[in-house]
Amino acid sequence: MPIESSLLSNHLLVALPSLHDPHFARSVALVCQHDGDGAMGVVVNRASEYTLGEVLQQMGIASDSDALQSQVVLAGGPVHPERGFVLHDGGHEWDSSLAVGGGLYLTTSRDVLEAMARGDGPAQAVVALGCAGWGAGQLEQELVDDSWLMVPNRREVLFELPLEQRWQAAAGSIGVDLVNYASHSGHA
Repeated sequence: MPIESSLLSNHLLVALPSLHDPHFARSVALVCQHDGDGAMGVVVNRASEYTLGEVLQQMGIASDSDALQSQVVLAGGPVHPERGFVLHDGGHEWDSSLAVGGGLYLTTSRDVLEAMARGDGPAQAVVALGCAGWGAGQLEQELVDDSWLMVPNRREVLFELPLEQRWQAAAGSIGVDLVNYASHSGHA
């Protein structure tokens, strides 16, 4: 049975133990866009080597907020690792935003970071360097191959839980315990 494109946006992909790709093993990714040309998402449970303060400083953006400066920047995926992606709740229009669904947006323009530095940014936001991308039909095939578990998006996974808890928590939201999940799959 084919998976409809509209069903994948604004869902979390949870890497199953059988997925050994070092970019995605034990990862959780939010699917931000999915259509006939492929899919794009952001890994939401991997820290990069940078803090938001370091990124803002490199961009020449000043901030007096210690909490903002110490925020961990995520490693959002292997595609465009030099590019910043801000996953946030809504309420404001930025220069370059994509509506993910459910009141979430993905913004790639500098203005959202400037607003965050001033204290005028979105109420909930995470910043990632890089994203994940799948070609036409690739994500659907990876789902059929049991590489990913698709679960409804949960805001606490994106914005509240510590990074190391997000993988199990996302799967647990639909009753799956990844610790006891077989690391291989088969088809009858």
